[in-house]
Amino acid sequence: MNIYFSKKAVLFGAGIIVVLASFSLGAYFGYENRPEVEKVFSLLGKESEVVPGPEIDFSPFWKSWRTIEEKYVSSDGIDRQKMIWGSIEGLAQSLGDPYTMFFPPVENKTFEDEIRGDFEGVGMEIGMRKGILTVIAPLNGTPAHKAGIKSGDKIYKIGDETTSELTLNEAVQKIRGPKGSSVKLIILRNGEEATREISVARDIIQIPLIDTEKRDGGIFIIRLYSFSERSPQAFRSALREMVETGGDKLVIDLRNNPGGYLEAAVDIASWFLPPGKAVVRESFGKSGEKIHRSKGYDVLGDTPVAVLINNGSASASEIVAGALQDYGIAKLVGTKTFGKGSVQELVPITSNTSLKITIARWLTPNNRSISENGLEPDVVVEPAKDGDEAMDPQLDKAIEVVKNM
Repeated sequence: MNIYFSKKAVLFGAGIIVVLASFSLGAYFGYENRPEVEKVFSLLGKESEVVPGPEIDFSPFWKSWRTIEEKYVSSDGIDRQKMIWGSIEGLAQSLGDPYTMFFPPVENKTFEDEIRGDFEGVGMEIGMRKGILTVIAPLNGTPAHKAGIKSGDKIYKIGDETTSELTLNEAVQKIRGPKGSSVKLIILRNGEEATREISVARDIIQIPLIDTEKRDGGIFIIRLYSFSERSPQAFRSALREMVETGGDKLVIDLRNNPGGYLEAAVDIASWFLPPGKAVVRESFGKSGEKIHRSKGYDVLGDTPVAVLINNGSASASEIVAGALQDYGIAKLVGTKTFGKGSVQELVPITSNTSLKITIARWLTPNNRSISENGLEPDVVVEPAKDGDEAMDPQLDKAIEVVKNM
């Protein structure tokens, strides 16, 4: 899984906000269990930060711990530190949320590499859909894209291992690997009855950014592949190019764009919205919500706009597309988006481990839930069938739409 990260990011989601913060295990174990909490913190190698909380009977944990230490037979002995990491992983998994996960030291280092964009793998965003490991989107030009992986592909095996019992993080670790090696995937494609095997050669992943194209009749196309730290400036340059070349009708292609920075999504939406208009609502449930508002560049006036979306459009892509659809600024063309609208917070646990936990959900300005439903296009157009990739009926329709707006 590819994650785009800054102070705040909407997960590559795959729709994910990542915010550095402090964490107190004491809040979970309870003030009345301070001695038990102290044991845990001593094993973590840090001082406790116990705060008052509900009393919890922690004795089953310690009974299990002692039983393992006393009875488990192993020639290598027991690694207490790994037991702690496993316990925290179990806490995260008990929530039943595939995007809440604990990163032990090795996995944490891998995650940090992905944040920097300095990683080796196949270059695709994966997520869980109804408990099945699913491709959100292959990144343009990456090994996954070149091997023919498509958004919506369901991954049933990685190598010879079935994915039904794997967590999202475990699946990511198995798919990733050093440049030059390869990974075999058994996938089921939408509309097909038989699985297919695809072997993907791993490589150094360069996250693509943006492409532009000028068509006759004042049509200007911006293909945005990710919402990275550089995307707002690239989008600004693309708009300048549109104006300088006489473009007056805009198609924004967000197909297979799995997301990225929240700030990038808000900045790009700000070219279409007056200042102060809501771009996206961050709902914390009973704790209320936070509204992220337009910076008000709003210089495109009455420019006809169509936004291309598909099952691989997720997270930040859905934020921009949802805002433009809610305000009637753009027509969405293509197929339903992925529906990745949960918000995660990255919390350091120790100096080399972290916990990524879901803290909120994204809502469009009109309070539509991105997570629950995804976004429905205004004009439904299916993609070209396999073997007809040279054709692009979705783009053709988007061009027709802006010509008639």
